[in-house]
Amino acid sequence: MQFQREYVGYMARQVLKRLTAANLIQYDQPDYVTEVMTQVMLDELGLEDRINDEVRKILEKHGDEMKQLGATFEDAFKAIKKQIIRDRKIIL
Repeated sequence: MQFQREYVGYMARQVLKRLTAANLIQYDQPDYVTEVMTQVMLDELGLEDRINDEVRKILEKHGDEMKQLGATFEDAFKAIKKQIIRDRKIIL
């Protein structure tokens, strides 16, 4: 993930402030809502990192096959990542 937790918390507070100012949401527990929003944003921002880790594990298992086929790590990484994203219908 490319953002620090503190910055994600700041972004969550700003989003909630703007949604509240536009009368799009109302809530009674601002600290709780901010924490939940921060966690949701962290989970979403970490999704690509988790996918990248999964792709690396797959490539480690099939490293010999890649060498036999002459595929580069980068090309195989991109292809597997695209396939995972397509299969799971993820938007990055």
